Amino acid sequence: MAYEYIKGNLQAIKKRMALAAEKSGRTADDITLVAVSKTHPVEAVKAAIEFGATDIGESRIQEAEPKIISLGGIARWHMIGHLQSNKAKKAVALFDLIHSVDSLKLAEEINRRAGEAEKKMDCLVEVNSSGEESKFGVPPGEVIDLLKKVKNPANVNIAGLMTIGPFVDDDKMIRAAFKLTRELFLDGREIMGESFSTLSMGMSDDFGVAIEEGSTMVRVGTAIFGQRGV
Repeated sequence: MAYEYIKGNLQAIKKRMALAAEKSGRTADDITLVAVSKTHPVEAVKAAIEFGATDIGESRIQEAEPKIISLGGIARWHMIGHLQSNKAKKAVALFDLIHSVDSLKLAEEINRRAGEAEKKMDCLVEVNSSGEESKFGVPPGEVIDLLKKVKNPANVNIAGLMTIGPFVDDDKMIRAAFKLTRELFLDGREIMGESFSTLSMGMSDDFGVAIEEGSTMVRVGTAIFGQRGV
């Protein structure tokens, strides 16, 4: 089978997840693996699902739409990329979880579009935990204020936080960004309640550290599907 390598990659990732989870007093079952399939063809995504992937991440609506239409509800679909307000309607229609809410304006637009679709939309607030100007996300000092403003919208469930670790080789810097996000997550849970339960941290190069620091969801692409295409 053309995509047989994906099976081995998934197995290897899950073993690494289990080891990292053990260090934080948990098991691999406590962490959701989102297989990030951006730039990879629908056939690769289908193979990953057949090999046990239950959650699929995409970052561009125009690329995700034909995959989701083709494969349908055989996986839980995650919007992990930056989302503009003018694409909120499409995102609400296609995805099960939006990881990248970074403003009150976007949260309100998602709430409006979800209401029109008669859907309760699960969302995460994206935190710019590294302070890098090239990244989207809410500055750490503004996260709690935003959570207070978006608490209990009619058609949106703010289910937790997401962050992208700094793109550096310094393990201490990466770990510090994840620790900061976890602290914000715990503070946010005091405001939002028990449904605020998802902490999406960690990608191919740093998901082990993220799990050690409390991540409940990791987003892994290259380590599963191989190098990205165009």
